[in-house]
This record gives sequence, structure tokens and C-alpha cells, in this order.
Amino acid sequence: MEKKYIVVLSTSFIIVLIDQITKFLIKTNFQLNQTIPIISNIFHLTYINNTGAGFGILKAQTWILIFISIAVIGIIFYNFDKIKNKEALLQVLVGFVLGGTIGNLIDRLAYGRIIDFLDFRIWPIFNFADSFVTVGIIGLIIYLWKK
Repeated sequence: MEKKYIVVLSTSFIIVLIDQITKFLIKTNFQLNQTIPIISNIFHLTYINNTGAGFGILKAQTWILIFISIAVIGIIFYNFDKIKNKEALLQVLVGFVLGGTIGNLIDRLAYGRIIDFLDFRIWPIFNFADSFVTVGIIGLIIYLWKK
């Protein structure tokens, strides 16, 4: 197996593990809408269910969001051959997007919603999958812009 497959797939696997373990811990240890301040009025753990996408768009559009996730995963695999073995940063960034997309797709398929819990009070509540997708996409934009 080529190095790029190992890097992308292992990165995404680790992200899915982090995402699903943290969501499991929140789901089993918190009541819905329960919040615990970590740094009062700055950062809390707050358990909510999100039936939409980021910033509350496409609320209750689960099937559309499942389709978008599957399309993103398909686009990544379709373009996999364009990634060179020496492009380690690109591989990690693609792994971020793939892992985060799969993490939230698991929630949508299993529960019909996303488990969110990272609450910075000035931003909509999110999860690790969201974070990795965002960092991955921003990183890809910068990486490809400079290329």
C-alpha cells in the first residue's frame, strides 16, 4: 500500500476515534442541554443535538446532509490519485476532512442528528469532527493557493 493511503486513512481513523469517543462520553455522562463550565463564561462543555449543519443551517435536512457527506467522501476518494506520496501535509489535511466528515456521518446515520458539546459561548456549539473538517478545509485552501 502506498504511503499516501496509509497517512490519509490512519489520520482519518484517529480523528473518527477521537470524535466518536468524546461524543460517547458526553452522551453517557451528560443530560441533554446540560452545561459544565471549564472556564466560566469562556469555555463550557454543553451537550446539545444538532439536526442541521454548521451555524444551524439546513436544520432537519438529515438526508441532504447525509448525501453531502457521502459526496465529500466520494470526491476525496475520486481525487486520491492526484495526491503525491511526498505531499505529507496535503495527506494529513485530506485525512482531517475525511475523518471529520465520517465522524459526523456516523452520528447522522445512527441518531439522525449530531452530538455537539464544545461551547466557547461566542460561537455556535460544535464537536471535534467539525473542528477537523474546518482546519482541514482552511489548510487545503491555503496549501492549494500557495501551490
